[in-house]
Amino acid sequence: MARHIAVGIDIGTYQVRVVVTSASTPAERISPKIIGTGSAESRGLRHGYIINQAEAVKSIRTAIRQAEKAAGVKITRAFLAIGGIGLSSIISTGTIITSRADSEITDLDVKKAQEVAEHEIPQTISINRRVLHPIPLEYKIDGKSVLGRPNNMKGMRLEARMLFINCLSHHLDDLIEAVQECEVDVEDVMASPLAASFVTLSKTQRIAGCVLANIGAETVSIVVFENDKAISMEVFPIGSNDITNDIALGLKIPIEQAERIKIGLQNQAGGNKIQDFPRKKLDEIVGARLSDIFELIEAHLKKIGRNGLLPAGIIITGGGSSISTIEDLAKSSLKLPSKKPDVRFESAKGPIKDSGWAVAYGLCIVAFTTEEAEIIGMSPHLRHMVKNTKNSIWAWIKQFLP
Repeated sequence: MARHIAVGIDIGTYQVRVVVTSASTPAERISPKIIGTGSAESRGLRHGYIINQAEAVKSIRTAIRQAEKAAGVKITRAFLAIGGIGLSSIISTGTIITSRADSEITDLDVKKAQEVAEHEIPQTISINRRVLHPIPLEYKIDGKSVLGRPNNMKGMRLEARMLFINCLSHHLDDLIEAVQECEVDVEDVMASPLAASFVTLSKTQRIAGCVLANIGAETVSIVVFENDKAISMEVFPIGSNDITNDIALGLKIPIEQAERIKIGLQNQAGGNKIQDFPRKKLDEIVGARLSDIFELIEAHLKKIGRNGLLPAGIIITGGGSSISTIEDLAKSSLKLPSKKPDVRFESAKGPIKDSGWAVAYGLCIVAFTTEEAEIIGMSPHLRHMVKNTKNSIWAWIKQFLP
């Protein structure tokens, strides 16, 4: 039986991670086996976007070559995650009159309603931005809500309420170009929080309602799920590096020492002292910054009317999530159940328990599973967009050739 390969690339502010997976049977496609991984320190990035293309390309190339060596395959195509403060989401509604004389709603009607909803996004918001995932939240026929898709039902007026996850166009173009400079074609692009959700969340959690929070080095990204759909997504320009900076200022110590202390807090659940500093003082410093993060999350949940109303609570991942007191602080701040996911990936070299690989592995799951792709709106227009980006770069290069 033929072996199929899927590759996910996660270009974070702290690390570039590449996962190579393999699947031969339908069962393996649901949970593909990791046959190789590669990672490298991210250089040339800030808050998730590229500020130095050459440095970023070096980091990506190092991670790709490492993954190729581990997997024993040449990487020529990959799925790419995009994160950072350039990500955002907006809800918009589009209404159309159905086209057929017998009022039966067709696929074309549904597509037109979705397109109208996208055109209804204010230009002040959509300018310089590109839609990554158009996610249907609700359909109405003649003002009445429809369970599921409205196709083949009858009505005079169709309304589509959509969540559009979008990103800054130039950030996306820069990331795609950087990967392609490493001689790897980008098959498709997905928002990082959504890619991680397929690994860190269960379907039960997504149906009941939850918020997935990823505390990265320079950003905190959240995605809210309800009825197995993403209903909101936001990225805040704050992260675990801010905790390091707070420790350095609070204790009047060098930043390198503050980072070691933060790691000590993550690895040491108890104890009165860490590196000769009182534990109570450290907990106060770290707790103040984490409270700021949870206040931002709470404000967003209030904005969308979901504060205190998500039965599956908050699931915390990312480098900053390993601080021992974070679950209790999240529970008291948000008045929600709080937990860290039990992430475990099977690989050729044994299990991987680091949730930092969730985004890259989530991309591989989507690559193999079309059903998962449809849930989060991995639509054909995005693949066409990626191709056009590549062609535009090649067109620019050709003008300098003889």
